[in-house]
Amino acid sequence: MSDAELIPVQLTWSLTWPPVVDAIRALSGRFGATVYIVGGAVRDAYMNRPVHDLDLVTAGDALRVARTIANKLDGAYYALDEERGVGRAIVSFEGVRYEIDVARLRGASLAEDLAARDFTANAMAVQLDGDPSAIFDPLNGLADIKIKRLRRCTPDAIASDPIRALRAVRQSATLKLMIEPATRADVRNAGSLLQNVSAERVRDEFFKMLDIPNPHAALRALDTLGLLERIIPEVRAMHGVTQGPPHVYDVWEHTLKVVEALDTVLQVISPKRTDETAADSNFGMIVYVLDRYRKRLQEHLAVDWSGGRSSRSLAILGALLHDCGKPATRTVDAEGRIHFYQHEVIGADMARARAIALRLSNDETEQLTTVVRQHMRPMHLSSAESVSRRAIYRFWNASGAAGLDVCILTQADYIGVYGITLTLQEWIAYLEIVNTLLDGYFNQYTTLVAPPPFLDGVQLMETLGLTPGPLVGKLLRQISEAQATGEVTTREEAIALAQKAQTQPASAPPADNE
Repeated sequence: MSDAELIPVQLTWSLTWPPVVDAIRALSGRFGATVYIVGGAVRDAYMNRPVHDLDLVTAGDALRVARTIANKLDGAYYALDEERGVGRAIVSFEGVRYEIDVARLRGASLAEDLAARDFTANAMAVQLDGDPSAIFDPLNGLADIKIKRLRRCTPDAIASDPIRALRAVRQSATLKLMIEPATRADVRNAGSLLQNVSAERVRDEFFKMLDIPNPHAALRALDTLGLLERIIPEVRAMHGVTQGPPHVYDVWEHTLKVVEALDTVLQVISPKRTDETAADSNFGMIVYVLDRYRKRLQEHLAVDWSGGRSSRSLAILGALLHDCGKPATRTVDAEGRIHFYQHEVIGADMARARAIALRLSNDETEQLTTVVRQHMRPMHLSSAESVSRRAIYRFWNASGAAGLDVCILTQADYIGVYGITLTLQEWIAYLEIVNTLLDGYFNQYTTLVAPPPFLDGVQLMETLGLTPGPLVGKLLRQISEAQATGEVTTREEAIALAQKAQTQPASAPPADNE
């Protein structure tokens, strides 16, 4: 089909575009060629969804268009791919940040460009300086949206770029579109082709999926289609691994329940919480017991990781991997009880290896590893009558700021363990443990978490006549812990403790809750 034969569909209502579109439209005379809005922005405007970013195409100089938009709207310009003619303008307009990507048409016409896209719902266009409610729709994407169907543009659309298989699952879950049979078969067949896609592209698409509402549904669909094990091979061994009481699910189903619960816990914490979010009694109790920390947890979660990956998406990955060490550590004792001794230690090593394979940053890798390694500590504290100062100190000493993510994950983990058997009394008691840990971090940091040291390593070596080595660090840690527990309150007591510890033979340290 040529552009001459491309006749737009005239809607009987007006599409709602963000104000930045009008501002860009006013610049059309400076572009030197016709420009079209394409892809997800058109789809979202049609579906009355928020339009956050824009993709534009032109037969002219795309880099010039992007640069003009950036310059005239006081934004930043980046040449994403000069050879292919792709530029990006990042602008803030009326308090909203937009990424506006401008590309040269793929093929000789708009019709060819749209046919080369992934799914029909994304293969629509609106002429920027034309009627904003006239949609070019050569592949009948509007009809597919109306019947809630996700359909590939061409038979080779997914095979030509296997990352589209992941995108199909994400957009199906996000847009509530059913993947039609031929497209579904292509998605399933793309699993073996993902190995030909760079780890960075797979990571980026996968993290977008972890960031959507109800990620557990997308993960289950990925798993059913045989794609999840191509990205996170650790999940394969989780299936069918039975657990003993109080667990009510096998390891894989438990993992999905934890992901689902974590998604809701994060909603309860978020600024967008609604009364409906906390309507379930379990999540309502989180509000009742822990809401005093909500603002500070929001600030913690608002910080993005490398590449703009969100704290939320990394937290969901932590939930997906938190029990990945269980299949390798499962044992059954003489009485038939099932155990997973040290599964968090084995799991942490596995999580680290997976983070490296996904090309996560060093900071993300350490965060993920720490969350998996420490995720059992709050549950271990639930067997004690109360959480001691020593336990609070050791928890935060072992986990650092990642302990905040552990405190969030453990709420979802607890729900995932007990399921419908969870009693309100048990749940409130457990939330009080989390409350105690968070109180230590937020309200008693310099008392229980990081007491100001009475002396540093140099001073300790000078006082005791030591040489640099592991012993110095060990003694400083013992002093710090003794300060947190209240056993040491002066510099003299700190020195006395170090002198005593220096001469005493090594012994097993007291338990966390002593």
